[in-house]
Amino acid sequence: MKAYYEHKVAVVTGGASGIGLALCEMLLALDAKAVGIADVNADALQKQSARLAATYPGKVLGIRADVTKQDDVKDMIRRAAEFGAGRVDLLFNNAGLGLMKPFEETTDAEWEFAFAVNFYGALYGVRAVLPIMRAQGGGHIANTASGIGFCPMPYQSLYSATKAALIGFTSALRAELWDENIRVSTVIPGTVVTPIWQGTAPASAITPEESARGILTGIAA
Repeated sequence: MKAYYEHKVAVVTGGASGIGLALCEMLLALDAKAVGIADVNADALQKQSARLAATYPGKVLGIRADVTKQDDVKDMIRRAAEFGAGRVDLLFNNAGLGLMKPFEETTDAEWEFAFAVNFYGALYGVRAVLPIMRAQGGGHIANTASGIGFCPMPYQSLYSATKAALIGFTSALRAELWDENIRVSTVIPGTVVTPIWQGTAPASAITPEESARGILTGIAA
């Protein structure tokens, strides 16, 4: 697995906690050249990027970015590419929200925000990174979806719909970009102990580290 990630430049959204943070740590341990850690939470971002930069000097860039804002995402990719000597080899569109509420209690504003984070955040990332990946001759994009996109559950219409849309988008891109040597992967991370659960994760949930190892193994394969 190390051979696939060493010397590569990666960007991870939602990178200051949960699965995103575990991905960043594992990529650095696998000798990635540079990792852009992007998150909307400025405090967590500063804390985690400083901690990782102390262990991996010169390889970590913290980038505050709100994935619901296309200009933020464009700037995130631009800064990561500058940090990586013009390259972005791997983009992990990982930022997302867990949403549970009866449909009749949801508002149009909540639906718009759910899609802004869970779907458009990834779409903006793809739009921003494609010119760079095309210019360098290839790359890999990984979009974090959920098994709920295949098996929707009651009281999770918001989450189910956004993740189903992301799965469809990612699957279409996978075929569309294949001949350009740009790989596109759908990530189904499993039930993972992350802040999304707000302390209510089931006992069977795996750790972010276990999830990250499975994700990176699958992407390398």
